[in-house]
Amino acid sequence: MDISTLGGASAHVSSASTSAVVPSESTEPKALTSSFGELLASVEQSAGAANDAVGQMLDGTGDVHDAMIALQRADMTLQLTVQVRNKLVQAYQEIMRMPV
Repeated sequence: MDISTLGGASAHVSSASTSAVVPSESTEPKALTSSFGELLASVEQSAGAANDAVGQMLDGTGDVHDAMIALQRADMTLQLTVQVRNKLVQAYQEIMRMPV
């Protein structure tokens, strides 16, 4: 087995994976409240998109698959938000248990 061809392939894969990294727009860290607000806005947006997709499906102008994908995306976004909230509450409770 010729290993030299694998070296070329791995070099191609490593260059492709490093080009996908996008630097952040600003060097300032975001406030926690703004990050959580953006997460809530994305939940609201995905729920609205799911409602629109279901409405289009019921009208006959939309596809069942698109509606199901939109519903699953909205559900996953909501689950992520709930888990982030749970971790924030857990961190707050840990801080409150610390002795002063």
